[in-house]
Amino acid sequence: MANTDYYKTLGVKHNASDAEIKKQYRRLARKYHPDVSKLSNAEARFKEINEAYDVLKDKEKRSNYDHFGAAGANPFGGGFTPPPGGARSNFGGFGQGNFSDIFDNMFKNARGGQFNESTFSQQGASQQGRASKGENQTVKISVTLEDAYHGANRTINIHIPGESGNKKLKIKIPKGIKEGQKIRLSGQGSHGVHSKGDLLLEVSFAKHKHFTIDEKDISLILPITPWEAALGTSLSIPTLGGIVEMKLPENTKGGKKLRLKGRGLPGKHAGDQYVILQIMTPEADTDELKKLYKKMQDISQFNPREGYQ
Repeated sequence: MANTDYYKTLGVKHNASDAEIKKQYRRLARKYHPDVSKLSNAEARFKEINEAYDVLKDKEKRSNYDHFGAAGANPFGGGFTPPPGGARSNFGGFGQGNFSDIFDNMFKNARGGQFNESTFSQQGASQQGRASKGENQTVKISVTLEDAYHGANRTINIHIPGESGNKKLKIKIPKGIKEGQKIRLSGQGSHGVHSKGDLLLEVSFAKHKHFTIDEKDISLILPITPWEAALGTSLSIPTLGGIVEMKLPENTKGGKKLRLKGRGLPGKHAGDQYVILQIMTPEADTDELKKLYKKMQDISQFNPREGYQ
């Protein structure tokens, strides 16, 4: 592409920002990728777009290209052609017309052992390999607390930016995964020249009917009756790992927080589960209950507002 204007290839202005160049490249790459495009010139156009982007995304290559054209961006890639609008008059002390001296010196250094062409080719291939891999994509997914606690294999339908329709994927949810962590699916991201990038699934927790979560700790508000709180009882407490029996002592106050050690999300340092007791008062909706409440009023000296006067 010695005579090609890389800016024109991507459809951007010469003063375009890095973000504008990246955005336009991604749009064109999706349009002309050989796997998805039905255009007859898709493969050739896709190569042109990637070659242009490989130069313009790199500050040093872009600067050399702006001064010397395609040969300046890749001195071993072919002949020299000034960029549209002409090269600038001075660079590193060389006046206009001395470009051949620059390249002569480069090859002299190569023959002198300071630089060898095979090393450059290997480095160039490595850089080209990195550039030819598609970009990673990040998509948020919702996971139940049960799946985070036990671990699970699931099939999900998600929409990946830049692709049409939804994509069905089989994923493994690791046991003890926390909110905000990411599950990496290799080769499921954006298309590149030779390979696709990775897809990163960022985990969020679906709202649970009973539990809330803070990092690895689980919390549960557990309703109890006034007589359970006053007389004591044995409680069956739900946890993500199943039912746990706990002894409730007499005269337990509402709002008391009980701790079940290690009953939060598992891991090297497992979280805990906290149980907040909430005393629920039954409605006086029968004559018998009204009489009972009246009797309690007559015989009890309990005053929850003592000290408020």
